[in-house]
Amino acid sequence: MPDLSELSGSLDGQLFRPDSAGYEAVRRPVNSAYGDVRPRLVVLCRSVSDVARTVTYATATGDRVASRGGGHCFAGRSSTDGIVLDLSGLDGVSVADDGTATIGAGARLRQVYAALHAHGLTLPAGCGPTVGITGLTLGGGIGLLGRIYGLTCDRLVGAQVVLADGSVVDCDDDHEPDLFWGLRGAGGGQFGVVTSLRFDTVGEPITTRIQAHWPDFALHELVSGWQAWAPDVPAGLTLNLTLVSDAGAPIRATLFGASTLTEESTRDLLRGFVDQVGTAPAIDVRPGLPYHHLKDTFADPRDAPVRAPRLRSEFFSRPMAHNTLGSLLTLLDEARPTPGRREITFTAMGAAYNSVAEDATAFAHRSERFLLEHIADESDPWVDASWATAHADGSGRVYPNFPDPALNDWATAYHARNYPRLAAVKYAYDPHRFFGFPQAI
Repeated sequence: MPDLSELSGSLDGQLFRPDSAGYEAVRRPVNSAYGDVRPRLVVLCRSVSDVARTVTYATATGDRVASRGGGHCFAGRSSTDGIVLDLSGLDGVSVADDGTATIGAGARLRQVYAALHAHGLTLPAGCGPTVGITGLTLGGGIGLLGRIYGLTCDRLVGAQVVLADGSVVDCDDDHEPDLFWGLRGAGGGQFGVVTSLRFDTVGEPITTRIQAHWPDFALHELVSGWQAWAPDVPAGLTLNLTLVSDAGAPIRATLFGASTLTEESTRDLLRGFVDQVGTAPAIDVRPGLPYHHLKDTFADPRDAPVRAPRLRSEFFSRPMAHNTLGSLLTLLDEARPTPGRREITFTAMGAAYNSVAEDATAFAHRSERFLLEHIADESDPWVDASWATAHADGSGRVYPNFPDPALNDWATAYHARNYPRLAAVKYAYDPHRFFGFPQAI
């Protein structure tokens, strides 16, 4: 068996074992549902060679490896009883004169946005400040700027990857193009350990922040109107809808999002929507915010480390039928007397998300109108019941960044017709499936 002390002595970073000081702090992911998983080793990587040496060691010992860029994974893929590669030390962000940003695999969105803002640039990405840029990108990347600039992975122009044999490769459209194709949307951890990403950034837009609240008696009209309206508005406007049920309280409906359109155009579109749904809400419109400042004004429930949330989701290519929507809202209402917080979130797709061919990248979901999430505490059976109710009208497609262990035909749900090519890429770059986990390619 390879000498562990030899590995430890060769690292630029630090190796933690269960008896090491600091082990308890470094082993825990953000998602507390997997807080009890105890890795044999945690390697805090400070260099690409740390990653390569640890992967080589793991192939020799037969240890499972999980790379951790943020630790938010709903299926626990950033935890293992083998070796966790903690990439938080690889968090540098640099920007070239042409606007290309090179970002280390351990960078979180808060620091990515701040670093790019200093150059007047940004990326279409998520709102959760502690979400890792790498996991977000590898599974697609949906956010408030996505309808105008596309998925986060659509801005990816290159990546550095450590393969199962410990070799390091750089890939882009011209070098290792099949690997590069697979990295854009198949989900993290499939082919190797990504150590850095290169992005074609966009100029940071000035945005208008939008938030509105509706009374619970207008929910059916509100959701029905949103499904017909939000995916078709101009690409510069993204408005998502969340329904929240807390025990003993009325259901709260919140419309939230951002616009890169003029304030006048934004207000005109909002007035049209209010007229359509027939109930006037309390609307808060705040123009003139650079995107870097706007995204910090929205809380992401998936970013709360004190909770152990369970999430199930599905894409929809058409609005839900009247009866399906009614049953979904009834189920949410009937759950209110029982303890716990439950959330349903509708995220608008369309526009730039759907302007890329389904097989141009590994992300196959290019004809969907919206994404629907069901979120509650880990043990709440409402999640499954709510998902099953909406599933009657769903497309069967599932966002790879929201992995769902309960799926039956997960290969089709995550990857659709791209799965055969992904399987071929997997065989070419990881023929022995060293990088393996439930639902891995």
